[in-house]
Amino acid sequence: MVKQTINLWKKEEYHYPCAGEFLPGITTYLHEDEKFRPAMVVVPGGGYAVVSPTEGEIVAKRFYEAGYQAFVLTYTTNMFRLAPLEKQPLRDISRAVRYIRKNEKRLHIMSGRVVCCGFSAGAHLVGSLAVHYQDAELAKEPYSEITNRPDAVLLCYPVITSGEKAHRGSFELLFGKNASEEKLIWASLEKHVTENTPPAFLWQTFTDATVPVENSILYTEACRNAGVACEIHLFMEGRHGLSLANEDWATNNIGEDSNYTMMQQWQTLKTMYEQNSDMVPNMFASCARAQTLREFAPEWTKANMGLKRHEESYEDKSAMQWPDLALAWLDKIFR
Repeated sequence: MVKQTINLWKKEEYHYPCAGEFLPGITTYLHEDEKFRPAMVVVPGGGYAVVSPTEGEIVAKRFYEAGYQAFVLTYTTNMFRLAPLEKQPLRDISRAVRYIRKNEKRLHIMSGRVVCCGFSAGAHLVGSLAVHYQDAELAKEPYSEITNRPDAVLLCYPVITSGEKAHRGSFELLFGKNASEEKLIWASLEKHVTENTPPAFLWQTFTDATVPVENSILYTEACRNAGVACEIHLFMEGRHGLSLANEDWATNNIGEDSNYTMMQQWQTLKTMYEQNSDMVPNMFASCARAQTLREFAPEWTKANMGLKRHEESYEDKSAMQWPDLALAWLDKIFR
């Protein structure tokens, strides 16, 4: 397996407060043979506050084992509410898809087989590209002559709507607490599905207490009304953030080097601490002083244990079938 991280931006062209050395990028999980394969771009969730490591490497490796060239996207997030994200995450994922297509021969990618798989807010980001790939702001990006439209999308317990069933926190981090109605409508994905929207596979649990299951249903209905190929699987129970829902996820066996998704948190805290240590909340002071990402990760975990109620994780033999269901669906889409 070829694993490396590719920056999507040059340092001088990327601007987000206190980013330090962080640049959005893709981490590759590539086969070492010469065979051309479909691509799977994995986009972890995290409420647009973080990029969750539990939905990164283990998911990429699952699709790698199924024969895909896999990538994990680390995109811009807004943990410390330094500035609304606006369309920066969308620009990150757009660049990722264009980069992969531009280099498909070197990366051994089959033409017309670039799939994006997102989780929660990461699924909102994938869905945003699916419905807004022609956004005028993305036309200014490098390689704009190369399409950034995914050939298919997998939306896992997705944030979709900014309406009644919204996950409010995601939209506050995107546009601020006083977002205009125009921006919220733009971000409500079910309102923008057209006949040109990529095919979609969705799954979620009925008991998801973080993102209401209606989000998946609204997007599915929009696809059906627009004539877009779509498949949805709703499982009886299970909490939000199930990832693969298997034993590795349940035991946090996600890989020793999977914490690269935390790079922005580390660099932001480190930069804030260097500029003015009073800017950093006491609970994150030890995180800010970490000299390496490997040192940072356990300190970050300890600091965050006090912020949220701990939920026990158990493998779910029902929900853990979703990758096989998605792969079977993709075989139908691409046959």
